[in-house]
Amino acid sequence: MINVAQLTRNSRLVLIALLAAFALPAAHAQQTVPTTLPTTPSHTGVDAAGFGDTNPRDPDQMRMMKDMSRERNSIRQKQIVDDTAQLLDLAKQLKDAVDKSSKDQLSLSVVNTATEIEKLAKAVKEKMRDGQ
Repeated sequence: MINVAQLTRNSRLVLIALLAAFALPAAHAQQTVPTTLPTTPSHTGVDAAGFGDTNPRDPDQMRMMKDMSRERNSIRQKQIVDDTAQLLDLAKQLKDAVDKSSKDQLSLSVVNTATEIEKLAKAVKEKMRDGQ
């Protein structure tokens, strides 16, 4: 072991420089993140839904995706038509209930029907927006 007290000033400086030269780069290397990121292949072979290989140039796959899109759109359109018919029925019920009530009094059922109409109209609007 080296007795630091016995070393001259110049020897101490050399010793500190050697320690700095060998110890600091090793400590620094343990703490730094590599500057190059590991390369990952751009094509993993699995699509976002986890259904295997996706190739946008495959005509069969493109046809299948278009068919699925048409099916989703037709289901969405049917839901919009059904919800709109229900919305019309609720609006007629609300009109009848308001016509029967006095001008200073509304029943709780009228308020509930109006709330239901509002929720259904919002849902129809979102379904229409999702289709675009």
